[in-house]
Amino acid sequence: MKCLFALLLALVASQSFAQERGSGDSSQAGRDGTRPWSAAPWNHKRCAVVLTYDDAIDNHLDKVLPELDSAGLTATFYLIGASPAVSRRIGDWRKAAARGNELGNHSLFHPCDGSLPGRGWVTGDHDLSRYTVRRAVDEIRANNELLSAIDGRSVRTFAFPCGDLRIRDTLFYDSLKNDFVGARGTNSGQETAGRIDLSNIRCYGINGQNGDYMIGLVKQAMDSGALVVFLFHGVGGGHNINVALEEHRRLIGYLKEHEKDIWVAPMVDVAEYIRGQRVYR
Repeated sequence: MKCLFALLLALVASQSFAQERGSGDSSQAGRDGTRPWSAAPWNHKRCAVVLTYDDAIDNHLDKVLPELDSAGLTATFYLIGASPAVSRRIGDWRKAAARGNELGNHSLFHPCDGSLPGRGWVTGDHDLSRYTVRRAVDEIRANNELLSAIDGRSVRTFAFPCGDLRIRDTLFYDSLKNDFVGARGTNSGQETAGRIDLSNIRCYGINGQNGDYMIGLVKQAMDSGALVVFLFHGVGGGHNINVALEEHRRLIGYLKEHEKDIWVAPMVDVAEYIRGQRVYR
């Protein structure tokens, strides 16, 4: 932990650029995800797709990014600050961000609620059920500082580790709504823009499904004018939650082939777009 924070401070001190997205207005309409939607389409396209990759693993840099770059597409990579693939490959993540990808916040240590059924693998040190809200918020904000030192940006989105929203009876993200423009959960589903809760954006977790399944979800989104978010971990290996590289490649190929109808963008861009389009009645 001390080494990690020393790295964070060194990165902040040596940050070599200040590339930054528009900061947005934290008081903007639609912060709670429940405001009405203006009739604007998805950036003038039929639907929106966000590709998200969790946990900061080497395969994201070695296998996913080359595929995205080849297709001219961008995505969101939700980084765990303590992941070795972050500290060892800061330059690679910086290059990924410079090419338009979002480095999202997936917490500093990926704490999950060990009190839930089937969570025997959760370690005591990073058991969210033993955290205070203050500790969770402090660690997430520390990860924001680390990410900012890498990409120079101050606006990004958050992804709940394990999809856990609460520390005992408290929704801890309530203390972080001014730190992010949106947060991705793990509940499945796709929704039109006016119904999206920016504090818990729905997604489809991919673990072994084939390209037909993923492409089918995109087709549904085009038919209904919805947002579809994919949650990947391993791609072609690197994680026990995995999708075959060829099946992932089929999805990327379909998105590229139909880019006139599909807006593919990082989560931060889509969340900011939704907030900007919402209006008060």
